[in-house]
Amino acid sequence: MKIRAVELHRVAMPLVRRFETSFGVQTTRDVLLVRVRTDAGDGWGECVAGAEPVYSSEYTDGAEHVITHYLAPALLGADSVTAETVARLLSFVVGHRMAKAALETAVLDAQTRAAGQSFGEYFGAVRDAVDCGVSVGIAPTIDELLAEVGGYVDEGYRRIKLKIKPGWDLEPVRAVRGLIGGLPLQVDANTAYTLADVDHLGALDEFGLLLIEQPFEEENIASHVALAAAIATPVCLDESIHSALIAVDAIERGATSIVNIKAGRVGGYLEAVRVHDVCAELDVPVWCGGMLETGIGRAANVALAAMENFTLPGDTSASRRFYADDITEPFELVDGRLAVPTGGGSGVEVREELLARWALRAPVTLRA
Repeated sequence: MKIRAVELHRVAMPLVRRFETSFGVQTTRDVLLVRVRTDAGDGWGECVAGAEPVYSSEYTDGAEHVITHYLAPALLGADSVTAETVARLLSFVVGHRMAKAALETAVLDAQTRAAGQSFGEYFGAVRDAVDCGVSVGIAPTIDELLAEVGGYVDEGYRRIKLKIKPGWDLEPVRAVRGLIGGLPLQVDANTAYTLADVDHLGALDEFGLLLIEQPFEEENIASHVALAAAIATPVCLDESIHSALIAVDAIERGATSIVNIKAGRVGGYLEAVRVHDVCAELDVPVWCGGMLETGIGRAANVALAAMENFTLPGDTSASRRFYADDITEPFELVDGRLAVPTGGGSGVEVREELLARWALRAPVTLRA
């Protein structure tokens, strides 16, 4: 395909609840959407970077800058582009995986739509629907946490994930386990602990958790090895895993026995598939993490999560978990599952009227 233009759209997606951050209260999510216009048709991708560089080094303004000045010109200058060649064409830029993933997804969407092939078919999906879990943040009180979790259980979610940190771990986990009984439960530390906390984290073993996710800093593989050897709860890596190569290294060193795959974090869905494949070869189960995606990213995540080795429910929650309305047709939970889109490409269509209503500014169009 020849890419004729790359459009960058910034939209403010209204959230269903206020999110408190170190930069204030958020009532919308600032999203960077990418549309590629090719001689075979158009395709859409979503950049999952946050508005500020507090979760990862990537952030929305930075992603837009690197796409505008480096990544998009490289694709626009190529005689022919396919999803399979995007990573090579963009490899001269170090890092910026979330920005690269947005472009690769848009190219993949255009390519598979033109071929009449769904993302699920392209990835090798083996399911027509995927089990869904929900991620629950740190609440002001345990009573408020239980009320929120109870609502998700009533909606039919098949797994609960709790965010934990020092001072908010054993008691909330105990309370939620008492509420949900045998429903699968896991915790996510988002790098909040240190090696000095190994004995304390071992106390989580009594709750029969599916896993503890990313307890230590992403570069600190050795501490994850030590924790995995010291506790019964399986250790899962998230932020540490940037590629299939790193996944193999972490698994072989004993740092993790479960891997969370986020396509944006590893640079795109093609690398996400490779991470899935190497984990399958090593008998390590995987699950699909979430980054508050709109319907564009959610559609791709659901298709990815339908692959064979995604054996644990992921964070592929329904659209209304975060958004009162979605930029595509909303994803609805049915018996705790989301259907895998079957149409060409991502299988969803961008709602142009909402794109215009929520636009933070006029789209930027880049041409060769």
